[in-house]
Amino acid sequence: MLLTALVFFLILSILVLIHELGHFLTARIIGVKVEEFGFGLPPRIIGKKIHNTIYSLNWLPIGGFVKLAGEDEDEKSGSGFTQKNAKHLFWARSKKERSAILVAGVAMNFLLAVGITTYLLTTGVMEPSGSVHVEKVLQGSPAESVGLLPGDIIRSVAEYPLLDETKEKVLSKPGELIEYTKNHLGQNISLTVVRNKETMTFILTPRKDYPKGEGPMGVAISDLVLHKYPLAQAPFVATKINIQRGIEMFTGVATMIWRLLTFAPLQADVAGPIGIAQVTGQAVKFGFKAVLEFMSILSLNLAVLNILPIPALDGGRLAFVFFEKILGKKIRPAFEQRTHQVGMIVLLFLVLLISLHDIVRIAGGG
Repeated sequence: MLLTALVFFLILSILVLIHELGHFLTARIIGVKVEEFGFGLPPRIIGKKIHNTIYSLNWLPIGGFVKLAGEDEDEKSGSGFTQKNAKHLFWARSKKERSAILVAGVAMNFLLAVGITTYLLTTGVMEPSGSVHVEKVLQGSPAESVGLLPGDIIRSVAEYPLLDETKEKVLSKPGELIEYTKNHLGQNISLTVVRNKETMTFILTPRKDYPKGEGPMGVAISDLVLHKYPLAQAPFVATKINIQRGIEMFTGVATMIWRLLTFAPLQADVAGPIGIAQVTGQAVKFGFKAVLEFMSILSLNLAVLNILPIPALDGGRLAFVFFEKILGKKIRPAFEQRTHQVGMIVLLFLVLLISLHDIVRIAGGG
């Protein structure tokens, strides 16, 4: 439990750091003053000012923020304001510059996801091979009695004797062999196997009665093989993988929002902070690479959520810049500020609602 909590907060801290670092660095490069770089949401626990920026730790550990000078344009009416010193204020920058700052956090989370996926691809990932191979042969099973061995590739299966060649089943997935054997319990079947590039045939009879967990033939089969990508290829494959995942996430978020609006039950795979912590514990059990994979997915998920045009999120702020472009004038700062405040309240309510859903699901054994 302690290890899970530590890993969970470490992952969350890294994701928030990377996201806010994107805003921070882009603002600094453009020349906008960063007033505060905060971990978590206020109220503040502690803060330290370094080079005109306050670095703070806050009580609500569900995100973070970068406070830019002139975000709400209030400084325009403040004492000491002049057009000369306005260049360090967010509102005074061009629409392209403000958009770049707003998108930078999302971009950093996407790049982190791609970077982690790239590393995992170079170290090797399990991928479908298009063929079925034997991973384990159980003692005393029909498979052992006929001489099947781990590593054997099962190309096809057929009734024995084979009276009609059109009934031979060429295999590409484990489920095909499992279904075939269940339909031929107690009957002789023929397996065409490749071992060390040599084609062999084995005749066996799938058991009608077999020990729990062993199956009719007594073998563990798979179509997955370890594939290591070269470093020159891995980033492109990783980018493609994360774009596909991102599209799936957008679809999932849209479905969740629709269910909330229509008061329909949430899907089981919808999770808030509590659910994410639970999945973190499961990833920890599978080892370091599983934790990295989970972290990559969370980073991409954070990018997808933040780019949505929802007030208080980066996408919501970006939407106001877009409307400014369409309308040809700035939207009243007070209206934008109130909109983001309402958006934050709604988001916190949704987090609470999803967290309650997590508690009910976990309590029910889900």
